[in-house]
Order: sequence, then structure tokens, then C-alpha cells
Amino acid sequence: MQDSAGTSDSAASKDGGSSPPASSDDNSDALRVDFYVLDEASSAGRLKLACRLAEKAYLAAQVALVWHTDPQELKAFDDLLWTFMDGSFVPHEILSAGTAVDDVPVLLSAGTLPPRTVDIIINLAPEVPTCLGQTRRVAEIIDGDDSRRRAGRARFKAYRDLGIQPASHNVHG
Repeated sequence: MQDSAGTSDSAASKDGGSSPPASSDDNSDALRVDFYVLDEASSAGRLKLACRLAEKAYLAAQVALVWHTDPQELKAFDDLLWTFMDGSFVPHEILSAGTAVDDVPVLLSAGTLPPRTVDIIINLAPEVPTCLGQTRRVAEIIDGDDSRRRAGRARFKAYRDLGIQPASHNVHG
């Protein structure tokens, strides 16, 4: 079973492995924010989960934006997209001024705003993305690192301050 971001039951969530619930607001234009919380404290698991989300969005014919403010970690993510799973292919492009993005299903950005709306933002940055108005779905990925957990809690609070009720899902393996 897949939800609108293409995540599947295999990304076991705290509700027993079912697809993440939709926002409690019945307005289909409301911003939906899902926090995926990993137990491990390394960024490798966080980046690999982001690869899986980007791939599932691509396979669902959705446009994904992977948002980050650290160009070096974004480059590591770019490299990982080519190798994270045997036989996987996720067409992607690092977004910069002048990048032709019309047919690119997965955009990677280190702060450059996308020139169009996207179906999902996969946020790897420590802050809320500045381009929330260009999507209806955000996936936040938090690992067990103390500083990233603190930043994740701050983003969770920031979304609530914006009137959004984020959903939280524990991811194992």
C-alpha cells in the first residue's frame, strides 16, 4: 500500500506499519507534514531513507524536491542516489540558477528555490524550508543525533505555530 509520497508499509511506522495518516484537516489544499524518526544516530540512515522517499515519489510520477542548506551533504546525497540500492534509478538534478528542470522528477537544492511547484519536499535541512508555498507535502527525516533531534523538535514546533499538525512516524531498519 502506498500513500501520496510513495512511502510504503515497509517503512514501518509507529502505527504498526500502515501508511502514514493524512492530515486531520479535510482540506485537500492543506499542507501535510510527516516526520520520519529513525533510531540510529548516523546521517547515513537519514540519507538512505531520503533516497527511498525520492525513489518512491519518482515511481509514483511525482516531482520531489530534496531541500538542504549544506552543499557538501547534498553532494553526498546526490552520490548516494546512484548507489543506495542495486538496480535503482532515480533521475535527478542539482538545482541552481539556470538549471533546466522541466522534465526532472527529483530536484536537489542547497537553498535555491524551485522554479515550479513540487509534489513533495524532502527536508534534510535543520530549518523549515523557505519554499513551503510550493508544495502540499513535506517529509522531515530525523535520526538519533542529538543536535538533529533538537533541530527536528524546533521544526515540529514551527509547523505547529503555523497551524499545521505534523504526523510522526517511527521508522525501523
